Amino acid sequence: MRLESYLQRIGYTGPLAVNLETLNSIHRHHLMSIPYENLDVQLNCPLTTDVAEAFDKIVNKGRGGWCYEMNGVLGWALAEIGFDIRRVSGGVNRRERGDGVMGSHLVLLATLDKPYIVDAGFGDGFLNPIPLKEGKISERGFEFKLEKLADGYWRLHNHQYGGAPDFDFNTKTADEAELGQLCQVLQSFEQSPFVTWLIAQRFTQDGYEIQVGQTSKTITAKEVITRTVQSLDELQTRLRDIFGLDVPDVARLWPTIRERHQQLIGDK
Repeated sequence: MRLESYLQRIGYTGPLAVNLETLNSIHRHHLMSIPYENLDVQLNCPLTTDVAEAFDKIVNKGRGGWCYEMNGVLGWALAEIGFDIRRVSGGVNRRERGDGVMGSHLVLLATLDKPYIVDAGFGDGFLNPIPLKEGKISERGFEFKLEKLADGYWRLHNHQYGGAPDFDFNTKTADEAELGQLCQVLQSFEQSPFVTWLIAQRFTQDGYEIQVGQTSKTITAKEVITRTVQSLDELQTRLRDIFGLDVPDVARLWPTIRERHQQLIGDK
């Protein structure tokens, strides 16, 4: 694991000072260069929370990853530079699903003059780290909100077009066993969205590109353009050209992708 290799992967050539400017820049470079994706879950390739494995996949093999991988590698790189980084457990949609989802999202906290939420693993979240304080966040025309809950947790409300509505987290150092357990559940539980759908997401200059099964979305603050991918060739071309993912094994997923689309969405 070489920091230089990671910086090359995200195209970052700036200073490595421990300050907010560097933190923001590395965060943006990571999100603009590396896609969020769950292809390995779909292909039944086991994933763990091990940072070295994620580094090999994301940096050496040029792939993307989900939160445990994306934030695992980002957190490692920031710590290598000298940032004070803490891994904390998050829970996506905890308000609906309860505490059992804690550990379903890995979140990072970076402490400078104050704590900042650092997160490259939410797929369609914020582009710049967010100060840990209550209030609304407006970014590129997208509206987020950070709320302190009565039980001591924090809740990050996603923007108006976001896939997942929110995630909760606290500021305690994560229980790594909890993260590992939920990492396994999310790739094996039949009703997990990661098992149900092929997912790829990436940031663009003014929004996001999303692929969920056969459904493609181009999202800006002004509009959401939705299309249905009609063929395997179209899907592979989109994954390669938009997300930088050239994974030939996706071909064997196509029959299941089509079947699930018909079952759950129909002809839309």
